[in-house]
Order: sequence, then structure tokens, then C-alpha cells
Amino acid sequence: MTLSTSIRHGAAWLFVGKSSNQIIGFVCGIILARLLVPEDFGTLITVQVFTGLAGFIAGGGMGQALVRAKEVSAHDYDIVFTLQFTVGCVIYACFFAAAPWFAKWYDRPLFADLLRVSALSFMFRPFVNLPSSILHRNMHFKALTGVRVSALLLTNGVSICMALLGYGVWSLVCGGIAGAISGMFLLIPLAKWRPKFSSDIRRGRDIARYGMLVSVTDVLWYLRNQTSVFILSRTLGPASVGLYNKGESLAQMPHQFITASVYDVLFRAMAKEQDNLDKCRYLFFRSIGLVALYATPFYIGLLWLAEPLVRGFYGPKWLEAASPLFILAFAWPFWLMDNLSGAVLAAKNWLGREVLVQASGLIVTCLTVLIGVSYGVKGVAYAIVGTYMYSALYMYWLAAASLNARWLDFVRALIPAATLNAILACVLCVVSYTLPADIRSNDLLYLMAMGVAGGVVYGLCFLYLPISALKTEQQRWKAKLRLPT
Repeated sequence: MTLSTSIRHGAAWLFVGKSSNQIIGFVCGIILARLLVPEDFGTLITVQVFTGLAGFIAGGGMGQALVRAKEVSAHDYDIVFTLQFTVGCVIYACFFAAAPWFAKWYDRPLFADLLRVSALSFMFRPFVNLPSSILHRNMHFKALTGVRVSALLLTNGVSICMALLGYGVWSLVCGGIAGAISGMFLLIPLAKWRPKFSSDIRRGRDIARYGMLVSVTDVLWYLRNQTSVFILSRTLGPASVGLYNKGESLAQMPHQFITASVYDVLFRAMAKEQDNLDKCRYLFFRSIGLVALYATPFYIGLLWLAEPLVRGFYGPKWLEAASPLFILAFAWPFWLMDNLSGAVLAAKNWLGREVLVQASGLIVTCLTVLIGVSYGVKGVAYAIVGTYMYSALYMYWLAAASLNARWLDFVRALIPAATLNAILACVLCVVSYTLPADIRSNDLLYLMAMGVAGGVVYGLCFLYLPISALKTEQQRWKAKLRLPT
């Protein structure tokens, strides 16, 4: 199988996995949102700010170091497992001891038990990370996809059952733990790996050196993303956290299941071709063009559909989440630029430079969110869009420097998607204002009408407009759909 075929095949399976995860998460999220209240979600998210941060420290970036390395032995996996398991045990002990102080700080006794139970994941996380890294390195994305979808189904199944029984926030906590344990038992046999310990400290230092840069970058990125949650939880309370998080998670959905799918494959492919500058440059801009082509229509649609989507699916109690959803849709170009530029820097081993981006981005995020929080969740959303604009431009500048690329190359990569989506925006505007009043007043009918009209127009334009940059992609889809070429 050629590299381009492997990339397309791997991206396809990751896309299937991300799409399945998002669809399952979306449907089950609706059910859980109907069964629980915003405060339940906000409570768990507040705890996860701290456990999530520790998760990056526990991993130490060593899984990504194993994926990037040109040569890896079974002994290297044993070393990384030993390091991650040791760190995980230490982190759990720290959380267990700190839980009473954490609960007192928030003046919520429940937080102590939630933190101790949630932190149990650090004990078995290495049993998930290592086999996942092996499958990722070997580009066995089909197996990874199957495991992740299965684990998500179990996670949501447990959460929904417990929510029906009235367990509130505990339904979310226990569902997550059940899904993680099931993933562990599925991944280990698929990767043909057995956990072993190693005391080769010197080799461990060599592996951890790259991993440390990954870990520092991830921690800074995580702190940036969770700054809004932390400030909201301390100022406006868990309910505002739940509302903002719902809007943000919906806005991130197309980005996560399309861009994130391409990131994993692009990183591995560029790591293999890291000495071939022309090949890396082609992979980067081709990925940008295709991701923009497939993901941007969702964000164009959100300009009209944010409020009816939230009200129609989640109910009136979640309506305030529509504002951050609408605002964060404008961050999409910057998420695209930031994410795929990050894949370039990781593959080219420019992570030291990315640390500066994330550190400065953290400072900018803190300042803008502190200003924006006085305007509620809307103000926080506007602040986040501004900080992503800053970091995306900085990240692309570094990626372009590592590839000897130009800003004009990025613009050229976006022209096909920009052309199609400009047409889509005009069509949706006309349809929205010409629909009968009884359809516009019914959220679900309005969503269906706008979705069908936009999907048909965008699909026809994609397949038949004479855009030279899309010729290969058009022919591929026409062959799949058995349409005349």
C-alpha cells in the first residue's frame, strides 16, 4: 500500500470513528441533557479541569514520542509503561489526599468524593495508552476506531441507565470509568502487547526527552482551553459552565470529527517523510484544502441554526448555550490553521517553538476571558475566538517556516472551499427568508428544511462546478456514487 493510499485509508477510518463518536455523543448527549440539569454537567467539568490537566502529566507525551520515532523496540514500550504507571499511581495518591481541600475551596463537599473516584482512571490509563500507541504507530486505525466506538457506547449506556435511576452527576462519572476499562480490555489483545516493567532508566530518559516537550505543550494548550471553565466556575457557577460547555462542544463537533481525524494521519505520515520537504509541504496544504472543503459547510449552517438546534434538541433550559455556539462558529478557520500547523511542528520536531505559542496564548486567554466574563458566556465566547485567532496565526507562521512555505499557499489551499461555501451561504440566506412561517416556527422542521436545501446545493456544486483543484476529488466521489464523469 502506498503512502497516499495509507493516508487516505487511515483518515477514512478515523473519520468514520470520529463521525460515529460525534453522532453517538450527540444523540446520547440529548438524552442525558433531558435527564440531567446543566449544574450536573458543570460540576463534573469543574472536577475534570484538574484531572484532565494531570492526565497530560501522566502520559508525559511519551506515547506520541513512540509514534514519531523511526525505530521502536518492545523494550521501549515496557519502559514507557513503567514510567506512566508509576506517575499514574503518584497522581492518584495526590488527588486522594487533596480531595478534602479541593471540596472546601469550592465549598461543595460532594467534590471530594467526585475527585477521588474520577482519579481512579490514572491507575489503569497506561493499559490504554500503550496499546493505543502501538496501533497508531502501525496505522491500524480501523482497530482503534472499533475500540473507541465500542467504549463510547458502553460509556453512554451506563450513564443513561444511571441517570434514569436518579444518580445525577455520578451517572457521568461512572459511565466514563466503565468505558475506559472496556477500552483497556479490547486494546491489549488487538495490539498483541502484554504489560511488562523495565528499570532501564537511561533509555527512559531518551524517550522522555521528546515526550517532555509534547507534555509541556499539551499542558499549556489544556490550560488555555480550560481557563474559561475555571473562571466561569469561580464567578458565575456550575450552571454557566454547563451552558457554555454545551455550546462549545457543539461548535467543536465538526472540527473534532474531521480535522482531528486528519491530524493523526498527517502527523504519522509527515513523521515518516520528515526529510522530504516537498512531500511534507504537499501533504500539509492538501490536508488543509480537503478539511476546509468538508467541514466549513457545518459552520456556515450554524449561522442560521444555532438557536433552533439547541432549543429543538435539548429543550428551553439549554437555550442560553446557543449564544456561545453561534459565536464560536467564527473560530473555525483558526481551529483549522492551528490544528494542522501543530501536526507539522510535532512531525518536524519543532515542539520547543510551539511551547512559546501555547505559553503566550495562555496569557492572552487569561486576560481576554477575565475581561469577557463580565459579559457572561457571550463575552467568554468572544474572548476565546480572539485568542484562537492569535495562536493560529502564530502557529501557521512557524509551520510555514519549517516547510519553507508562504502565506499565499494557505490562501490558495482554501480557494475551492471558500468558493463553494460562499454559494452555500447565499442559498441558505435565501431559503431561510423564503420558508413559510409555520416551518420557521417549528425548530425541527426548520433544521430539516435548511439541512436538506444546503446539503443538496453544496453536493451538486462540489460534484459539477469546474474547479480544477477539486478535479481528483470530484472524480473519486463520482466513481463511488456511480455518476457519469
